[in-house]
Amino acid sequence: MTEAKEAILLVGGKGTRLRPLTVHTPKPMVPAAGVPFLTHQLARARAAGVEHIVLATSYLAEVFEPYFGDGSSLGLSIEYVTEDEPLGTGGALRNVASRLAAGPDEPVIVFNGDILTGLDIRALVAAHATSGADVSLHLTRVEDPRAFGLVPTDGTGRVTAFLEKPQTPEEIVTDQINAGAYVFRRSVIDTVPAGRPVSVERETFPGLLAAGAHLQGMVDSTYWLDLGTPQAFVRGSADLVLGRAPSPAVPGRRGDRLVLPTASVAADAKLTGGTVIGEGALIGEGARISGSTVLDGAVVEPGAVVTDSLVGAGARIGSRSVLTGAVIGDGAQVGADNELRDGIRIWCGAVLPAGSVRFSSDQ
Repeated sequence: MTEAKEAILLVGGKGTRLRPLTVHTPKPMVPAAGVPFLTHQLARARAAGVEHIVLATSYLAEVFEPYFGDGSSLGLSIEYVTEDEPLGTGGALRNVASRLAAGPDEPVIVFNGDILTGLDIRALVAAHATSGADVSLHLTRVEDPRAFGLVPTDGTGRVTAFLEKPQTPEEIVTDQINAGAYVFRRSVIDTVPAGRPVSVERETFPGLLAAGAHLQGMVDSTYWLDLGTPQAFVRGSADLVLGRAPSPAVPGRRGDRLVLPTASVAADAKLTGGTVIGEGALIGEGARISGSTVLDGAVVEPGAVVTDSLVGAGARIGSRSVLTGAVIGDGAQVGADNELRDGIRIWCGAVLPAGSVRFSSDQ
């Protein structure tokens, strides 16, 4: 069987690195290119032939089902399993195993909920079937692999080791990293210990390798981005709008801007670089917004300049304020003539008086 009909999506993380975006919203539900990020992953799975998806949820679990329901609007059957205590990536897989219909030797795809990728999912499944592997891993190549776990392979693509984040040049034996998508033989999922936290990266995969299991790596170095930081999330959204990252779920044509239907944009405002303007948002005269996301109901007043930033739902950016690489939480008020740069984060509901901030922060 070369097509996988079932998938597990791991969406239990708290998104701590993404705060304040994730104060009220779990990371997979933060909008990217006009829809919750999870929508893009579900649509890509459906396009690859997946019919049944189990969402392994934990943090703010109650928001997923009211939005996606049974999945029929996306042509999917979606089930939800909520962890009472976080179980890690491996524990989450074992926790949802009972919901799978696949037989012991059939393939089950596993996706991490915070990766935006152009991976050819069907090719990964086909490689899994051809090699007869127990688990197949999507690997991608990165210029600087020090922040990632390295996954060297032999000449046939078989995984030979799992190396945690390398500390010295001698330890960097490959530029291949674990890219966060897998195909499991169903019976392997059933061997993960139940009822306790398990890391698939640190425990399951090394354990399988030590036991002589066949783990196959497939290098696919098309678009790949870990959306773990606000800056990466903003960039991923822009890349979806620009068409650099593929998704069947972008609502509208690819291009420099995506303006959702009920937004109001002044005629002389300039929107570029994959900027997204959410429902009910208001963009004033002469505003210049590039590579940024302005969420639902936010207001950008006349003459403001917003670059590579995210403006939360219901937030307000005052006239002539300049934002570069900034994240403004839901409902925050940034008065006129402020300058916010270099990764600064303004918390949800915070109020900055006019002209009060002229500094930058890298926190």
